[in-house]
Amino acid sequence: MGTSPVTDATFEMDVIKSDTPVVVDFWAEWCGPCKQIGPSLEELSAEFGDRVKIVKLNVDENPNAASKFGVRGIPTLLVFKDGKVASSKVGAAPKSALQNWIESAL
Repeated sequence: MGTSPVTDATFEMDVIKSDTPVVVDFWAEWCGPCKQIGPSLEELSAEFGDRVKIVKLNVDENPNAASKFGVRGIPTLLVFKDGKVASSKVGAAPKSALQNWIESAL
């Protein structure tokens, strides 16, 4: 399964209107900590399966969604449930911490 990219153009459909909770990873190519958590998010996407969708949004290419949801630092992770932000986490964290955070947000 893995993480899939979303854009400003697909955000509404892929995230806001999703039937399942969605974790959005706001990231950029130049961001070291973003790259650190990438593999963990890939693994978690596989482990959570259909319970949650994990997507990545490149803030350099898609500034609208980032500014709409007040993303200032990256990586920022937001959990969306029923079209609304249910939880947020800023900064890199170990896989276990990310997993616990996603679990608690579901």
